[in-house]
Amino acid sequence: MANHLDLEEQEQLDQLKHFWQQYGNLITWVLIAILGSFAGWNFYQYWQRNQAAQAATMYDEVERVARTGDMAKLDRVLADMKDKFSSTTYAQQAGLIAAKVYYDAGNTASAKSALTWVADQSPDTGYQAIAKLRLAGVLVESKAYDEAMQKLSGDFPAEYMALVADRKGDIYQLQGKKAEAVAEYNKAYSGLDERTEYRALVEVKLNALGSNPRGAQAVAALSPASTGAGK
Repeated sequence: MANHLDLEEQEQLDQLKHFWQQYGNLITWVLIAILGSFAGWNFYQYWQRNQAAQAATMYDEVERVARTGDMAKLDRVLADMKDKFSSTTYAQQAGLIAAKVYYDAGNTASAKSALTWVADQSPDTGYQAIAKLRLAGVLVESKAYDEAMQKLSGDFPAEYMALVADRKGDIYQLQGKKAEAVAEYNKAYSGLDERTEYRALVEVKLNALGSNPRGAQAVAALSPASTGAGK
């Protein structure tokens, strides 16, 4: 009986050796790949947390320098932020803050540069939209209407389309293009929540151009297409 068990165990051992000789290297490399991927993932997560912590610290520094009004130091801190943490939301926020400080100080060139960087480099479409809208406003003040309109072209997130239309209306109005301005203001008016104060401002702009958006909406509501009278 003992000999039978020994022979059986020997046979199993031989089978195991044969299996390992045939597939051992493959199994080893698969395990190395799995463990390597796991270690790489953990390192990436650590790196991401570390980057976010450093970016947050530098963002706090941008805010602090912005309050002091030290333009030279703001230039350096923002440059460091863009160089080291350009992909973080902190960098985009820092760019918008710096642009406002530059603009308030009368440095429109630096303001445009900061806004252009956010508009072109931010991975977040929301920050891109904000930067483009503000940049268009700065360009309008310098009467660069065509360039401002170019910044408002292309795709925008749906929640910003009303603001884009309003800004386009401003540009057309300044260019003396009344019909185009009214059309854009109407888009803005329709796209804004009726409870917002901004919608009331757009209505004032339309009224100043001789257009009554409330009346236009009432007419649209009573039209055959909307009432089904034409069916």
